[in-house]
Amino acid sequence: MKSMAILTDVTLCIGCEECVAACDATYQTGPDAPFKWQNDPNDLSSTRWTTLAEAPNGRFARLQCRHCLDPACAAACPVGALARTDEGAVAYDPDICMGCRYCLVACPFAMTRYEWSSAAPRVRKCLLCYPKLKAGELQQPACTHACPTGATIFGERDGLLAEAKKRIREKPHVYIDHVWGETEVGGTSVLYISDVDLDAAGWPSRLGDRARPLLARKVLHTVPYTFGGVAALMYGVHWTYERRRKVAAAEGPAPPTDLPEDSSHDTSGETS
Repeated sequence: MKSMAILTDVTLCIGCEECVAACDATYQTGPDAPFKWQNDPNDLSSTRWTTLAEAPNGRFARLQCRHCLDPACAAACPVGALARTDEGAVAYDPDICMGCRYCLVACPFAMTRYEWSSAAPRVRKCLLCYPKLKAGELQQPACTHACPTGATIFGERDGLLAEAKKRIREKPHVYIDHVWGETEVGGTSVLYISDVDLDAAGWPSRLGDRARPLLARKVLHTVPYTFGGVAALMYGVHWTYERRRKVAAAEGPAPPTDLPEDSSHDTSGETS
């Protein structure tokens, strides 16, 4: 199957938030529910799955789940509630989510949110409209369909990468020679091109190109051996204890030791 993606051209974004409104209308997420610890009331939240961040020089960059090709959130989820699909989206199944929130910690972009105020909380994030695309209800994500300037478009990832590089090649004096999401943390299905640096918009340079789950898998692969070693050690301790107990029982009780003579019978100090 083709791996689909979104390409956002920051130079074309006018900050109208039509993408935000379309997402809200499509999923009926409800009014914004920011918490007091958020830096900005327009930050991502459990009811705001996509938003706009201010970039340098008056630019805007859309924030949303980046749908990593090798998602750290899915690797961290102990029950498989998060999983990457063949179509490129990182899907979420709330029915099996146990609410551990490991995915929030694992996400290298900090794009995942949680329904803290709900009695039955769920993880909330952009789904790339995967369920509705799969069901044939939409032909493209609601956000890309709503964008009036074509700043964010939907298509096959390889084709969007080619389009991004074509725009950079044709206007080298406009764009930074970089496609954000092509290689960061192993690559993402949400790509960006821009004429300004996007560090402030959720693309810190420290991310690197290595997929985050690689380290986790190395650690997790040692878990069975660790448990096996601990189990063997505990069995060895138990066997040694039981062996000593049985030997002691077979030999019978130990004979009493000689008691020292009672000094009260010593008459050497008596006077005549």
